[in-house]
Amino acid sequence: MKTTYDTLLECLSLAFPEAIVEIEDESEWHTGHVDADHYRVRVLDARFNRLHRIARHWLIYNAVSNWKSDQVYALNIIPMTLEEAAQAKDDPLTAARFYIEYVTNVFYVDC
Repeated sequence: MKTTYDTLLECLSLAFPEAIVEIEDESEWHTGHVDADHYRVRVLDARFNRLHRIARHWLIYNAVSNWKSDQVYALNIIPMTLEEAAQAKDDPLTAARFYIEYVTNVFYVDC
């Protein structure tokens, strides 16, 4: 049986075959409040060019919508273009702006 991490990676890799997909398990930060996992999902893809952040999030939601795990409580989603990721890497202020703009949306899965 695949782990939650492997299943998330497979879903996102199939939906975004040319993207850079990074998944981080953040469950340890939430111990004691929910008995389910929290993941940070970062998808870097040219497909996000000229798309509003909500449209970017919906592309990722759709990629995992056919898969539901009772073990996942939250997906903290970061959808960025490759150019945005490069800017964030080189400039801390840009990184902070992207963090506020994109990471504040969290997708909670009904448990």
